[in-house]
Amino acid sequence: MVEQGLIRAAQSGDRDALITLLREIEHQVYRTAYYILNDEQDAMDASQEALIRIYTKIGSYEEKAQFKTWVQRIVTNICIDKFRRTKPTVSIDEHELVFQDKQNVEQSVMSSYLAQDIQEAIDQLPDHHRTVIVLRYLQDFSYNEIADCLNLPLNTVKSYLFRARQQLQNMLQEHQKGGVSG
Repeated sequence: MVEQGLIRAAQSGDRDALITLLREIEHQVYRTAYYILNDEQDAMDASQEALIRIYTKIGSYEEKAQFKTWVQRIVTNICIDKFRRTKPTVSIDEHELVFQDKQNVEQSVMSSYLAQDIQEAIDQLPDHHRTVIVLRYLQDFSYNEIADCLNLPLNTVKSYLFRARQQLQNMLQEHQKGGVSG
C-alpha cells in the first residue's frame, strides 16, 4: 500500500517522491501487464508505458478513487490497446522442472501441468473476461475496485466474472476429458 503522503509529495512536484512512488508500484504494474498479455516482452513494454503515463499524469490523480485502482486502470487500458493493435500469439516456453523432494515428483509434474492448463485457458478468454479474472484472482481486487479500474458498472463486472469462470470451467473440463497435456 502506497502512502498518501508520498502520492501528495509526488503530485506537488517532489521528483524524489515521484521516483520512489514509481519504484514502489513497478512490480505490481508489471505483474498485471504480464498476466493480461502473457508475454514477458510485451508486459515489459506495457508496464514501461504505464509508468511513463503515471509519471506524466500524476497531477491529474484525484483521491476520489484509490491510487492502486487509478494505476491499474492505466496499465489495463494500455494492455487492452496493445491487444487491439496486435493479434495475441500463444508462445510455448520450455520449462525446466526442478525437484527438491524426489517423493513429490509426480505431484510437482501434475501441479505444473495444471498451472499451465489454467494459464492457457485464461489466455483463450475474450479480453474483457481475461482482464477481470486477472484483476480479481491474481491481483486480489474487490468487485468495486475492478468496476472503478475498468470504468464499468458493478453488475457488469459480476457478469463478466461469472461468464469467465464458466468458460474456464468448461475449457478445463474439456481438456481433462482429453487427458493430461504434455
